[in-house]
Amino acid sequence: MIKNPAIRFDNVSRHFGEIKAVHQVDLEIGDGEFFSMLGPSGSGKTTCLRMIAGFDRPSEGKIFLYDRDVSNLPPYERPVNTVFQDYALFPHMTIEDNIAYGLMIKGMPKIKRMKRVDEMLNLVRLPGFGYRKPSQLSGGQRQRVALARALINQPKVLLLDEPLGALDLKLRQQMQVELKNIQREVGITFIFVTHDQEEAITMSDRIAVFSEGKIEQVGSPSDIYERPATEFVAGFVGTSNLVSGEIAKRATGSTKTFSIRPEKIHLGFAGDTPAAGMAALDGTVRDVVYLGLYTRYLVEIEGGADLVVIEQNLKTTSMDVLSAKGQKVKLSWHPDHISHLGS
Repeated sequence: MIKNPAIRFDNVSRHFGEIKAVHQVDLEIGDGEFFSMLGPSGSGKTTCLRMIAGFDRPSEGKIFLYDRDVSNLPPYERPVNTVFQDYALFPHMTIEDNIAYGLMIKGMPKIKRMKRVDEMLNLVRLPGFGYRKPSQLSGGQRQRVALARALINQPKVLLLDEPLGALDLKLRQQMQVELKNIQREVGITFIFVTHDQEEAITMSDRIAVFSEGKIEQVGSPSDIYERPATEFVAGFVGTSNLVSGEIAKRATGSTKTFSIRPEKIHLGFAGDTPAAGMAALDGTVRDVVYLGLYTRYLVEIEGGADLVVIEQNLKTTSMDVLSAKGQKVKLSWHPDHISHLGS
């Protein structure tokens, strides 16, 4: 349990007729956390964000911001601001007027307003851009302006609804680093909604994984990746092998389903003797995909299951790895690297 959480969901549901968009969610988000809500489309993450913002209201349960019940408060009475994927900038205004808009509405004097704008432009690394129009900026620069506009009002919580989704891969990766640095600098709670697992793992202090309106698991990026609690989390966050039944029994002594990440598996020759304490299975390489930095092997285990193995290409070439197709191999891994799923 988090002491003095910034956000608390108390048995919150949001139903649209028969559709349970969010169902009986309990969640606490700490003050100053970079917290991500991760899940596929329709999993309930954006609905939760909208309920925090006040754009939507719970059908059941309560939402607290710093111990204040805000479940039925309008958006303008909540100490939060939202950054959207489409930026929502005023095209006819300059960048400085876009950023200053919220302060102007509040009646702040222009001199004081412009001083705050300069501070925000420096924060998002756009000094000197105030006179330009949004059409004169790149997508990444417009996203920084949207961020500055949201932060200038000094909210206690900043909500980010897939804000990097419209950017190309390289720019998105750069903005991930910058967003995290800005969050550390301003020190407020960031709640980030995304369907991109790499994005969530890269930036977050903690992650909530959503599926079908419910939270499957909450934890640090390493917890979510290394110790998935359910089959859904194991399959959705990265790539994972799920092993059960007789094959699981051969490896662990139990038929209980477990997951293991492809990079945790060592691929050796069929006659190899695994090191003491290692779990092992015999198999045949059914397919090989050379991907430059690493190679992905699909290995058929005796008994019918397939396991994916990923190995870095430290000393091998594409010709070396492709020749492995059809060969019998020994797979081994340390027991600490598996996660047992379910009860």
